[in-house]
Amino acid sequence: MTTAAASSRALAHPERDEIRLESVLHALADPMRLRVVRELAAEEDIELSCSYFVLPVTKSTTTHHFRVLRESGVIRQIYRGTAKMSVLRRADLDALFPGLLDSVLAAAARQEGRLGDDGLGG
Repeated sequence: MTTAAASSRALAHPERDEIRLESVLHALADPMRLRVVRELAAEEDIELSCSYFVLPVTKSTTTHHFRVLRESGVIRQIYRGTAKMSVLRRADLDALFPGLLDSVLAAAARQEGRLGDDGLGG
């Protein structure tokens, strides 16, 4: 994992060649994390602040979910002032696992339509 040495607030991310399929699948298996990924995918290449996401969990649990997504290589996070911004690492994921992200996102959309919710049971 690499960090930007210029800032003590830099966040560690795996390099593309360090991203592992099982870590990505683990990150995408959780309904809250999948919800975040779906929202990031809908806003392709746009950085969104963590406060943009309204998840029905505590702030510490939300922080945990973002850390799992970042450390698995699914998202990239960077501080912009006091805001922590997130963006989907689509290019990296598509290069490593062609079609995986699109398949998962399509399956999540079908499930939402079938269950009448966002897969969170509500």
